[in-house]
Amino acid sequence: MTRSVLAELDAVLAIARIGSFRAAALDLGISTTALSNSIGKLEQRLGIRLFNRTTRSVSLTDAGRTFVERVGPAVTDIRDAMQAAQSLQEVPTGTLRINAFATAAREVMEPLILSFLQRYPQVHIDLVTEGRIVDIVAAGFDLGLRPADLVPADMIAVPLGLKRSNAVVASPEFLRTHGTPNVPADLYRFRCIRARLPNNALFRWKFERDGEALQIDVQGSITLDESSLVRIAARNGIGLGYVMEADVRDDIAAGRLVRVLEDWTPSLAPLALYYPGRKNPPAAFTAFIQAAREFARG
Repeated sequence: MTRSVLAELDAVLAIARIGSFRAAALDLGISTTALSNSIGKLEQRLGIRLFNRTTRSVSLTDAGRTFVERVGPAVTDIRDAMQAAQSLQEVPTGTLRINAFATAAREVMEPLILSFLQRYPQVHIDLVTEGRIVDIVAAGFDLGLRPADLVPADMIAVPLGLKRSNAVVASPEFLRTHGTPNVPADLYRFRCIRARLPNNALFRWKFERDGEALQIDVQGSITLDESSLVRIAARNGIGLGYVMEADVRDDIAAGRLVRVLEDWTPSLAPLALYYPGRKNPPAAFTAFIQAAREFARG
């Protein structure tokens, strides 16, 4: 089987799985035109139409559905054979696809991911960050990175052992001017930086102490959907911000931000890498898992 034929089969399976030429092209890292041409060539060679296409939707034809049902397991077997061969390599190579929350990725970027790449320069890491939780198998990822309490039960987890918590912060100037909240209810009197979740809902600030849990719907002059922007706004005195402590640790140490209500923001679940059970994983995958375990041990 030539590389071009395998690429065509990957294209068919990606479109069938995702249901969109555009999204499948993004997933495969090629242009929509190149993907369409690849499918057209395969259909011409087979003498059948694999997909029903309209301007709004894509669906498999009956012949396409039969083709995918037979080709899918065969391509999986081919991939397994290739991975088995790659696992015998002495030097890890290839691509690892990792899906993660953006905040989680920032926590491990330097100490784990960049350190791994410096050690294994022939490996390519494709890191995708998004707020929603995805099925990493269906989406074609090798690994996921999430808080341990969000890891699916059928996955193998590698706890990373990082201490994590949220933090309420503000600039020293803001606190000098407006005072300091002592309990969460005080926040109703302060200008805060509001946050929007990936599902477009406004985030309610969460607090807990001595078994008492509560949520505060804060008010303020700006709403943001990315924590790095909240950090910038807080540093510039726009209001109090609610972020991951790891994202502002350096700012707190340098005095650019001050943490408040610390006794109301307890520890969160630690981060964990996770993945499905794999037969004959490639050397790059095995090396990354080993690096993660070493990182967790400190």
